[in-house]
Amino acid sequence: MGVLFLMIIPIFRIFDIEKTHSFYIEYLGFKMDWKHQYAENMPFYFQVSLNNAVLHLSEHHGDASPGSAIRIKIKGLKSYHSLLTEKEYPYSKPAVEKTPWNTNELTVIDPFSNKITFYEEIK
Repeated sequence: MGVLFLMIIPIFRIFDIEKTHSFYIEYLGFKMDWKHQYAENMPFYFQVSLNNAVLHLSEHHGDASPGSAIRIKIKGLKSYHSLLTEKEYPYSKPAVEKTPWNTNELTVIDPFSNKITFYEEIK
């Protein structure tokens, strides 16, 4: 075919920069890679990442719908859960759940109703 798809980068709709920073940077541990704003008083669009997981977060109307959901496959799910638990984020207390399809999963919901399920296959 001659084509190699390298990465999918989901876009989540956000509405508040402070809540976004608190959730994605301070709580989940993502880092801010870059941000863009056409002009002052215009919506922000930015990229955050954590290891190989890359997300775009946008205040722009029409970029995405609030309430989207993604799954991120990780190694060390229980360790990541412990890190999140230690932070005592007041708006989320996720638990690790074992599924019938042989994964352990940790689901968090951001302040804008977007859902991220971190999962690890059970061997």
